[in-house]
Amino acid sequence: MRFTRLRLSGFKSFVEPTELFIEPGLTSIVGPNGCGKSNLFDALRWVMGETRPTSIRGGEMDDVIFGGSAGRPARNTAEVILFIDNTDRTAPAPYNAYDTIEVSRRIEREAGSVYRINGRDVRQRDVQVFFADASSGAGSTAFVRQGQIGLLISQKPLARRAILEEAAGIGGLHQRRHEAELRLKAAAANMERLDDIIREVEGGLQSLRKQARQAARYRNLSGLIRKAEALALHLRWQAAQAQLEHAQTALSLASSDVAERTDHAALASTRQAEAAAKLPPLRRTEAECGAALHRLIVQRDALDAEELRAREEAQRVRQRIMHTEQDLARERALDADAQAAIEALESETAELATRSRGAETQLADTQALAVALADALAERERTLERLTSELAEWNAQKSGHERTREIAAALARSTAQQLSQAQGRLDVALSQAASAPDAKALETAATKIAEEAEALRAKLAEARTLFERAECHEAQAREPLEQAEHEVRRISAEAAALTQMLRPSQDLWPPIVDAVTVQPGYEAAFASALGDDIDAPTDEAAPHHWRNLGELEAPALPDGVQPLSLFVHAPPALARRLAMTGVVFPDQGKALQPELKPGQRLVSATGDLWRWDGFAASSEAPSTAAVRLAQRNRLTALEAELAQAKANRTTHFEAYARAKALLAEARESARTIEVEHERTGAALLAAQTEASKAVRAAADRVSELASLEAEIRRLTQTRDAALESEQHAEDALAALGDGAALQDSVSVARSETANARVADGKARAEAESMAREAATRTERLASIASERERWEARRQSAAAQIAEHLHRQECLREELAVAEAKPGEVAGKRNALLDQIAAAEAARNQAADARASAEAELANADKAVKAADAALSEAREARARAQALDEAAAARIDELRIRVREELDAAPEQLGELADIRDSHELPTLEYADNRTEKLKREREQLGGVNLRAEEEAQEQEQRLNTLMADRADLEGAIERLRRGIQSLNREGRERLLASFEKVNENFQMLFTKLFEGGEAKLTFTESEDPLEAGLEIYARPPGKRLQNLTLLSGGEQALTALSLIFAVFMVNPAPVCVLDEVDAPLDDANVERFCNLLDEMTRLTDTRFLVITHHALTMSRMHRLFGVTMAERGVSQLVSVDLAQAQQVVAAAE
Repeated sequence: MRFTRLRLSGFKSFVEPTELFIEPGLTSIVGPNGCGKSNLFDALRWVMGETRPTSIRGGEMDDVIFGGSAGRPARNTAEVILFIDNTDRTAPAPYNAYDTIEVSRRIEREAGSVYRINGRDVRQRDVQVFFADASSGAGSTAFVRQGQIGLLISQKPLARRAILEEAAGIGGLHQRRHEAELRLKAAAANMERLDDIIREVEGGLQSLRKQARQAARYRNLSGLIRKAEALALHLRWQAAQAQLEHAQTALSLASSDVAERTDHAALASTRQAEAAAKLPPLRRTEAECGAALHRLIVQRDALDAEELRAREEAQRVRQRIMHTEQDLARERALDADAQAAIEALESETAELATRSRGAETQLADTQALAVALADALAERERTLERLTSELAEWNAQKSGHERTREIAAALARSTAQQLSQAQGRLDVALSQAASAPDAKALETAATKIAEEAEALRAKLAEARTLFERAECHEAQAREPLEQAEHEVRRISAEAAALTQMLRPSQDLWPPIVDAVTVQPGYEAAFASALGDDIDAPTDEAAPHHWRNLGELEAPALPDGVQPLSLFVHAPPALARRLAMTGVVFPDQGKALQPELKPGQRLVSATGDLWRWDGFAASSEAPSTAAVRLAQRNRLTALEAELAQAKANRTTHFEAYARAKALLAEARESARTIEVEHERTGAALLAAQTEASKAVRAAADRVSELASLEAEIRRLTQTRDAALESEQHAEDALAALGDGAALQDSVSVARSETANARVADGKARAEAESMAREAATRTERLASIASERERWEARRQSAAAQIAEHLHRQECLREELAVAEAKPGEVAGKRNALLDQIAAAEAARNQAADARASAEAELANADKAVKAADAALSEAREARARAQALDEAAAARIDELRIRVREELDAAPEQLGELADIRDSHELPTLEYADNRTEKLKREREQLGGVNLRAEEEAQEQEQRLNTLMADRADLEGAIERLRRGIQSLNREGRERLLASFEKVNENFQMLFTKLFEGGEAKLTFTESEDPLEAGLEIYARPPGKRLQNLTLLSGGEQALTALSLIFAVFMVNPAPVCVLDEVDAPLDDANVERFCNLLDEMTRLTDTRFLVITHHALTMSRMHRLFGVTMAERGVSQLVSVDLAQAQQVVAAAE
């Protein structure tokens, strides 16, 4: 198979449909960072069935759908299609007949993915197995992502074995084995569950047999309980009828009492209304007198408030005069305080002027002395710094020489010890090499066994080919058989459903429609012609029916109209109706309706109706009768289809039986050869294991001897160098001397510097103190001047305030005289108003007495009404109680009637018969009947839960147990077949893995030597003797280095080693396509050149098509064609291409 094209639409940044042509040779994909180059790689892995979003750089699978940009909205779907050329017919068997295979994957946001191969929906696992069989897939080592080189080097040997499995082409086998193991586990779990169900069914069967015996006892007790309940209900029925008669008599007496007391209440109400009519005029008169009195009282209260306000105003004026006098005294005191403060400030100014005389001269002398002392201190500090630096340098040289001497001595001692140990290991290795077994003899024996195994493998391959052909033939025969069986089941189910719906009616008079046969397409016309009459029977005993009156010489239908009787086969009773009904097209009925004679009608095939009397009805939903007739016609057609389908099924079953017999014969033949091949394979595995052990041991010994000899040489050189370094350090220490004179000079300089620093500090402190005192005096003089100005301002403000307070005091005394005269004027007005209030109170009291007398009369009338209403209410309550008793008695009768119907399915009049009561027998008490019923129920309840269907259920459980035992036998057979299949897959995988290991190892060694231009490398199995469980270890030694761990190699060396292994796999089992995503990033120009040479050679040796994503100009120049990914529109990737070979031809032609 060859991958030819990759089409993307809506995938990540490729929003527009884009095609990447995967052509033979080297194709490079270039472009700036972030433009979407790796999205092409992700699309290829995604269409191959990748299930982990993180593997394609996403958080969830919906992230592969274009998420929108500044100028484009987000998409809801994404699709990738891979086109495969299968003209060489190397595809898996189900698709090998196609020249071109299209594998597509489409995802819809929040709806999941859909896989298709050649337009047919398949499972995700089918796609993964399809590519695994082709040595490719989403997890293939042919897809080298950014950083995967380092992962291949650092991963564990067990994980690295996947490379070898891909070379062996057993990826599909692994998936099939895993699927078979899952089925085996599921079958084993089903077996356990089936055993549990069988044990449960057996236990339940025993319980059901016991329950059947209890059910018989339960039925006997239920009969006795029914009889006892009938007796109790009969007694309750008689008691309820007696209570009903008594309640009806009491209700009649209570109704008479209510009528009498209603008359008394009406008379009392009339008297109350007359008393209430007198009261409103009296209340209105009293309200008018009260309002006049209230107005006078309000005027009196206003005068009292005015007098109070006048007295309060006089008091407020007095208080304001007092406050003014207090403010005047306070301002005079402030004026005195300001005068005293000004005198104190003048005295302090004179004192500060006296202290400032002579301080300036003393300050200048002190500052000059401090400057001289500071210069002397600086000179002493420079001298001390120079001497201290010389002493530190001497100490550093001495410490360095001593440390060098100690390190060299320790290194000489440890190296001598290691040299002795290495010499001992070399002696042991030489003695072991002399006694080692002969690897060549073991390899010769393994080669003989391998030849035998190869011959058997060829026979086994031929047998398996025959088996696969037979299996394919059997599968091809099974599919049409399953389709035929499905068709038979479908037709049978539809026919059964129609038969059930068309089952003859169980009514006494079946409708005439059941005896009618209508041609297909005319069901609606027939139903419309008969209408509701279609459900009438032909039996004349029915209330409404069809009667056979024989044929009628009816008038002819309009020209060109055919009667409905031509399309319907019906009983003779319908002959007249059918003969007078014509069938027309829907657009003809309205035009022909006027030509109809009495009794005639027209119908259309869709159900339209036109009658002779002008009535017309359009077709709507088909009637029930039309549907029933259509179903009957469909059932007739289905019976013919079912016969043909069963004949087809028989034909396909015979072909399938023949194919199955051939498959069994091929399976048995392959199994016989497989047993013999397995025995030879086990012997070959043992021989190859021994030979491999001997070869590995010999190689390990050679490597170990070379390593030990190199280590002895290195240790000898290291020891000699350490002794020489120790002697040099001794000579340097002797040349330095002891340094005592230098240390004494430093001590003297430190003492002189300390004395100078103390003198300088004292002079600087004295000068600073004198300067601070002078500054303080200057600041105080300025502050005194400011304070004097503020006190002068306060004196002037106090004088102004004193004058203002004296003027305000004079005005307030005038206001006090006016306020003290106001209360006398108000007292005269209040005395005149008191006389008017006394007259108004007398008029109001007289109106109140008249109103009180009328209210007393009304109260007496109210009491009479309340008494009459109370008596009427008592009578009504008595009647309601009697009525409730009557209703309760009637309800009790109804309740008992319903209870009898529900519990015994009988009428109350039948209770005596159900309870077997005879007239000669005395009836027991109700208590006795209830006690007997409860006793029988307790006896039935003591039986517990009784299963009345126990006997039928026991038979069903026995049938189920037989079915389960048969299923268990089938399941055991399936488990045995799965185990044999897993063993066969393991055996085939082991053989392929061993065969590919030798080829891959040989290719790896060759490619490693070519890329590094020397060195050595190899692959070995580790951690297990079984190749299917073993890990794959890589040993590599670049030129000029010893064999070492791969993680210690440089980034470029790791990349070349990993590429050697990947291409070694391609040479054994070439993948259809290889994608290399910036694998040349850690390589320098020389190694990039080697890498490109290797790619050229791989294109010549294999049919693999290479896609190389790179930023390296040298790599681009060696490609056959270039695809450029651009992002002219932010967030949207586009693809452009250049064929370098054609470009070179054009340039050559132009030259």
